[in-house]
Amino acid sequence: MYSASEKHILEIKGADFSYEKEKPFIKDISLAVDNREFIGLLGPNGSGKSTLLKLASGILRPTRGTVDLWGKEIHDYSNRDRAKLLSYLPQLLDMSIPFTVREFVGMGMYPYDTLPELTVDDAIEMVGLSSYADSLITNLSGGERRRVYIAMTLLQGAGLVLLDEPLANLDIKYQIELLRLLKDLREKRDMTLIMALHDINIAFQFDRIIMIKEGRILGSGPPETVLTRERLNEAFDVDIELKRDDAGGVYIRY
Repeated sequence: MYSASEKHILEIKGADFSYEKEKPFIKDISLAVDNREFIGLLGPNGSGKSTLLKLASGILRPTRGTVDLWGKEIHDYSNRDRAKLLSYLPQLLDMSIPFTVREFVGMGMYPYDTLPELTVDDAIEMVGLSSYADSLITNLSGGERRRVYIAMTLLQGAGLVLLDEPLANLDIKYQIELLRLLKDLREKRDMTLIMALHDINIAFQFDRIIMIKEGRILGSGPPETVLTRERLNEAFDVDIELKRDDAGGVYIRY
Protein backbone atom coordinates (compact mmCIF):
# COMPACT_ATOMS: atom_id res chain seq x y z
CA MET A 1 0.00 0.00 0.00
CA TYR A 2 1.15 3.54 -0.69
CA SER A 3 1.29 5.96 2.22
CA ALA A 4 -0.71 9.17 2.11
CA SER A 5 2.54 11.13 1.83
CA GLU A 6 3.44 9.34 -1.43
CA LYS A 7 0.06 9.35 -3.14
CA HIS A 8 -3.35 10.94 -2.77
CA ILE A 9 -5.77 8.73 -0.88
CA LEU A 10 -8.22 9.09 -3.76
CA GLU A 11 -7.63 10.53 -7.21
CA ILE A 12 -10.16 10.77 -10.01
CA LYS A 13 -8.68 11.79 -13.35
CA GLY A 14 -10.72 12.90 -16.36
CA ALA A 15 -13.72 10.72 -15.49
CA ASP A 16 -16.85 10.48 -17.59
CA PHE A 17 -19.83 8.29 -16.83
CA SER A 18 -23.00 7.63 -18.82
CA TYR A 19 -26.22 5.92 -17.80
CA GLU A 20 -27.40 6.26 -21.39
CA LYS A 21 -25.24 5.65 -24.44
CA GLU A 22 -23.89 8.85 -26.00
CA LYS A 23 -25.23 10.97 -23.14
CA PRO A 24 -22.56 11.67 -20.47
CA PHE A 25 -23.88 12.24 -16.96
CA ILE A 26 -20.51 12.82 -15.29
CA LYS A 27 -18.32 14.97 -17.52
CA ASP A 28 -14.52 15.11 -17.34
CA ILE A 29 -14.29 15.27 -13.54
CA SER A 30 -10.90 15.32 -11.86
CA LEU A 31 -10.25 15.64 -8.14
CA ALA A 32 -7.72 14.55 -5.52
CA VAL A 33 -8.35 13.80 -1.86
CA ASP A 34 -5.67 13.79 0.83
CA ASN A 35 -5.42 12.31 4.31
CA ARG A 36 -7.89 13.53 7.00
CA GLU A 37 -9.82 15.89 4.74
CA PHE A 38 -13.46 16.58 5.60
CA ILE A 39 -15.09 17.31 2.25
CA GLY A 40 -18.65 18.34 1.45
CA LEU A 41 -19.94 17.48 -2.02
CA LEU A 42 -22.59 20.13 -2.64
CA GLY A 43 -25.11 20.46 -5.42
CA PRO A 44 -28.81 20.30 -6.26
CA ASN A 45 -30.69 17.04 -6.66
CA GLY A 46 -29.69 15.29 -9.88
CA SER A 47 -26.36 17.11 -10.12
CA GLY A 48 -24.29 13.91 -10.01
CA LYS A 49 -23.26 13.76 -6.35
CA SER A 50 -24.42 10.17 -5.78
CA THR A 51 -22.96 9.00 -9.07
CA LEU A 52 -19.61 10.61 -8.27
CA LEU A 53 -19.53 8.84 -4.89
CA LYS A 54 -20.32 5.53 -6.56
CA LEU A 55 -17.46 6.07 -8.99
CA ALA A 56 -15.17 6.93 -6.09
CA SER A 57 -16.24 3.78 -4.23
CA GLY A 58 -15.75 1.46 -7.20
CA ILE A 59 -19.45 0.57 -7.42
CA LEU A 60 -19.52 2.15 -10.88
CA ARG A 61 -16.78 2.20 -13.52
CA PRO A 62 -16.09 5.39 -15.45
CA THR A 63 -16.71 5.21 -19.18
CA ARG A 64 -13.55 7.29 -19.56
CA GLY A 65 -10.78 8.26 -17.15
CA THR A 66 -9.47 6.54 -14.01
CA VAL A 67 -10.14 6.24 -10.29
CA ASP A 68 -7.10 5.50 -8.10
CA LEU A 69 -7.25 4.47 -4.45
CA TRP A 70 -3.96 4.88 -2.59
CA GLY A 71 -2.10 5.08 -5.91
CA LYS A 72 -3.65 1.93 -7.40
CA GLU A 73 -6.54 1.61 -9.85
CA ILE A 74 -9.56 0.98 -7.66
CA HIS A 75 -10.83 -2.06 -9.58
CA ASP A 76 -7.45 -3.76 -9.28
CA TYR A 77 -8.25 -4.41 -5.62
CA SER A 78 -10.22 -7.45 -4.58
CA ASN A 79 -13.53 -6.62 -2.90
CA ARG A 80 -12.13 -7.61 0.49
CA ASP A 81 -8.96 -5.56 0.14
CA ARG A 82 -10.90 -2.53 -1.07
CA ALA A 83 -13.23 -2.85 1.93
CA LYS A 84 -10.23 -2.48 4.26
CA LEU A 85 -9.49 0.92 2.72
CA LEU A 86 -12.85 2.41 1.80
CA SER A 87 -16.39 2.37 3.12
CA TYR A 88 -19.50 3.67 1.35
CA LEU A 89 -22.68 4.71 3.16
CA PRO A 90 -25.60 4.87 0.69
CA GLN A 91 -28.42 7.35 1.00
CA LEU A 92 -31.05 4.66 1.46
CA LEU A 93 -30.19 2.11 4.14
CA ASP A 94 -31.95 -1.26 3.85
CA MET A 95 -31.99 -2.35 7.46
CA SER A 96 -35.28 -4.25 7.31
CA ILE A 97 -33.70 -7.55 8.39
CA PRO A 98 -34.05 -7.87 12.18
CA PHE A 99 -30.37 -7.87 13.20
CA THR A 100 -29.33 -6.52 16.57
CA VAL A 101 -26.96 -3.56 16.62
CA ARG A 102 -24.13 -5.85 17.78
CA GLU A 103 -24.79 -8.36 14.97
CA PHE A 104 -24.91 -5.68 12.29
CA VAL A 105 -21.77 -3.90 13.46
CA GLY A 106 -19.98 -7.26 13.56
CA MET A 107 -20.34 -7.46 9.78
CA GLY A 108 -17.51 -4.94 9.64
CA MET A 109 -15.13 -7.84 10.28
CA TYR A 110 -15.92 -9.23 6.81
CA PRO A 111 -12.60 -8.20 5.16
CA TYR A 112 -10.44 -9.87 7.80
CA ASP A 113 -9.34 -13.44 8.49
CA THR A 114 -8.23 -12.46 12.00
CA LEU A 115 -10.06 -10.23 14.45
CA PRO A 116 -9.24 -6.50 14.24
CA GLU A 117 -7.84 -4.73 17.30
CA LEU A 118 -11.07 -2.76 17.74
CA THR A 119 -13.89 -4.89 19.15
CA VAL A 120 -17.55 -4.74 18.21
CA ASP A 121 -18.44 -3.24 21.58
CA ASP A 122 -15.63 -0.68 21.26
CA ALA A 123 -17.05 0.51 17.93
CA ILE A 124 -20.59 0.67 19.32
CA GLU A 125 -19.38 2.69 22.30
CA MET A 126 -17.54 5.14 20.04
CA VAL A 127 -20.80 6.10 18.30
CA GLY A 128 -22.70 6.37 21.58
CA LEU A 129 -24.98 3.35 21.18
CA SER A 130 -23.78 1.02 23.96
CA SER A 131 -27.24 1.00 25.57
CA TYR A 132 -28.72 -0.18 22.24
CA ALA A 133 -26.22 -2.98 21.53
CA ASP A 134 -28.84 -5.73 21.88
CA SER A 135 -31.68 -3.75 20.30
CA LEU A 136 -33.00 -4.58 16.85
CA ILE A 137 -31.89 -2.01 14.27
CA THR A 138 -35.47 -1.99 12.93
CA ASN A 139 -36.48 -0.32 16.19
CA LEU A 140 -33.96 2.54 15.91
CA SER A 141 -34.45 6.04 14.56
CA GLY A 142 -32.91 7.13 11.26
CA GLY A 143 -30.07 8.95 13.00
CA GLU A 144 -29.34 5.95 15.23
CA ARG A 145 -29.27 3.62 12.21
CA ARG A 146 -26.68 5.81 10.53
CA ARG A 147 -24.61 5.63 13.71
CA VAL A 148 -24.83 1.83 13.56
CA TYR A 149 -23.48 1.90 10.02
CA ILE A 150 -20.64 4.21 11.07
CA ALA A 151 -19.79 1.81 13.93
CA MET A 152 -19.55 -0.99 11.37
CA THR A 153 -17.25 1.23 9.31
CA LEU A 154 -15.02 1.79 12.34
CA LEU A 155 -14.72 -1.96 12.87
CA GLN A 156 -14.03 -2.36 9.16
CA GLY A 157 -11.07 -0.04 9.62
CA ALA A 158 -11.50 1.90 6.37
CA GLY A 159 -9.55 5.16 6.30
CA LEU A 160 -11.75 6.71 3.60
CA VAL A 161 -15.50 7.00 4.20
CA LEU A 162 -17.96 8.14 1.52
CA LEU A 163 -21.40 9.21 2.75
CA ASP A 164 -24.35 9.91 0.48
CA GLU A 165 -26.70 12.46 2.07
CA PRO A 166 -26.38 10.99 5.60
CA LEU A 167 -28.24 13.99 7.05
CA ALA A 168 -31.28 13.60 4.79
CA ASN A 169 -34.62 13.35 6.61
CA LEU A 170 -33.01 13.85 10.03
CA ASP A 171 -34.19 16.41 12.55
CA ILE A 172 -31.73 19.24 13.13
CA LYS A 173 -30.74 17.72 16.51
CA TYR A 174 -29.62 14.49 14.83
CA GLN A 175 -27.94 16.36 11.98
CA ILE A 176 -25.80 18.27 14.48
CA GLU A 177 -25.04 15.13 16.52
CA LEU A 178 -24.00 13.19 13.42
CA LEU A 179 -21.78 16.00 12.14
CA ARG A 180 -20.10 16.28 15.54
CA LEU A 181 -19.56 12.52 15.63
CA LEU A 182 -17.95 12.50 12.18
CA LYS A 183 -15.67 15.43 13.03
CA ASP A 184 -14.65 13.72 16.26
CA LEU A 185 -13.91 10.43 14.51
CA ARG A 186 -11.88 12.24 11.85
CA GLU A 187 -9.66 13.61 14.60
CA LYS A 188 -9.39 10.47 16.71
CA ARG A 189 -9.20 7.85 13.95
CA ASP A 190 -7.44 9.85 11.19
CA MET A 191 -10.36 9.22 8.88
CA THR A 192 -10.97 11.01 5.58
CA LEU A 193 -14.62 11.77 4.86
CA ILE A 194 -16.49 12.87 1.75
CA MET A 195 -20.16 13.66 2.28
CA ALA A 196 -22.81 14.53 -0.30
CA LEU A 197 -25.23 17.24 0.81
CA HIS A 198 -27.57 19.88 -0.53
CA ASP A 199 -27.99 22.11 2.54
CA ILE A 200 -25.94 25.26 1.92
CA ASN A 201 -25.84 26.29 5.58
CA ILE A 202 -24.28 22.96 6.61
CA ALA A 203 -21.65 23.38 3.90
CA PHE A 204 -19.74 25.83 6.11
CA GLN A 205 -18.91 22.98 8.51
CA PHE A 206 -16.44 21.37 6.07
CA ASP A 207 -12.76 21.89 5.37
CA ARG A 208 -13.38 21.82 1.64
CA ILE A 209 -16.45 22.11 -0.56
CA ILE A 210 -16.69 20.58 -4.02
CA MET A 211 -19.64 22.14 -5.82
CA ILE A 212 -21.17 20.17 -8.65
CA LYS A 213 -23.89 20.78 -11.21
CA GLU A 214 -24.95 18.68 -14.21
CA GLY A 215 -22.02 16.32 -13.76
CA ARG A 216 -19.34 19.02 -13.69
CA ILE A 217 -17.35 20.58 -10.86
CA LEU A 218 -18.08 24.31 -10.54
CA GLY A 219 -15.59 24.96 -7.76
CA SER A 220 -13.43 23.29 -5.13
CA GLY A 221 -11.83 24.83 -2.06
CA PRO A 222 -12.57 26.26 1.40
CA PRO A 223 -16.27 27.08 1.85
CA GLU A 224 -15.69 30.82 2.07
CA THR A 225 -14.04 30.85 -1.37
CA VAL A 226 -16.35 28.39 -3.14
CA LEU A 227 -19.70 29.52 -1.78
CA THR A 228 -19.89 32.82 -3.59
CA ARG A 229 -23.19 34.38 -4.53
CA GLU A 230 -22.47 33.97 -8.23
CA ARG A 231 -21.52 30.29 -7.97
CA LEU A 232 -24.47 29.44 -5.72
CA ASN A 233 -26.81 31.13 -8.15
CA GLU A 234 -25.30 29.13 -10.99
CA ALA A 235 -25.56 25.83 -9.12
CA PHE A 236 -29.04 26.19 -7.63
CA ASP A 237 -30.68 28.48 -10.19
CA VAL A 238 -31.89 30.85 -7.48
CA ASP A 239 -30.68 34.20 -6.19
CA ILE A 240 -28.97 33.50 -2.85
CA GLU A 241 -27.21 36.15 -0.82
CA LEU A 242 -24.44 35.37 1.66
CA LYS A 243 -24.37 37.55 4.79
CA ARG A 244 -21.92 37.78 7.68
CA ASP A 245 -23.01 38.56 11.21
CA ASP A 246 -21.08 40.70 13.71
CA ALA A 247 -19.28 37.61 15.04
CA GLY A 248 -17.99 36.71 11.58
CA GLY A 249 -20.42 33.85 11.01
CA VAL A 250 -21.94 33.31 7.58
CA TYR A 251 -25.61 32.75 6.89
CA ILE A 252 -27.81 32.48 3.81
CA ARG A 253 -30.50 34.98 2.85
CA TYR A 254 -32.92 33.94 0.12
